[in-house]
Amino acid sequence: MGREAACTCVWNGKKSAVKALVEPPELILRGELRRRLPIAQMQSVRAKRGHLLFTIGDESVALALGNTIAAKWAEALLKPPPTLAKKLGISTDTTVWMIGPADDDSLTAALAQAKAVSKRAGDLILARVDTPAELHSALMRATDQFSTGTPIWFIYSKGPGHLLNENLVRTTALATGIVDTKVASVSTVLSALRFIKRRA
Repeated sequence: MGREAACTCVWNGKKSAVKALVEPPELILRGELRRRLPIAQMQSVRAKRGHLLFTIGDESVALALGNTIAAKWAEALLKPPPTLAKKLGISTDTTVWMIGPADDDSLTAALAQAKAVSKRAGDLILARVDTPAELHSALMRATDQFSTGTPIWFIYSKGPGHLLNENLVRTTALATGIVDTKVASVSTVLSALRFIKRRA
């Protein structure tokens, strides 16, 4: 959804300065109050007097976003979230080249929406990588395809303590002449960056 804002959060009457980010399937609060809130568990979502209001469990939350942003966030949060297949660009007309294991239920479900899953070529490339060596190998294997414009998603583990993170994936891939255009949450444990050939 790609929404973020610095704002005041009132959590059960207590005010905190936070940065709020909508990164489906979660709304994340950082700053004086740190929370990861599953969007599916948010109830009574609405905009009122410049605030985004909702409850989660027995907790009441208000984010002071201003009239326009609060209304847009409420509308977006109430919409059914796009499927992972749609976020990744997979349809019944898409042949996906899967590099590495499809070792996550969400990823497996998205691949099930494709026309076919290939081991050598496709309209779209998904590379599941956990180490710098796997990232380098995937880049080398896919060079011929993404040099002709085929998009590639690098899928890697979220959070600290892993050998790969968003910055390392980005800097490594950018050095090969491709450019990142999208980020997507694959599941609660996996994230993804999409790259395409850099325009001349």
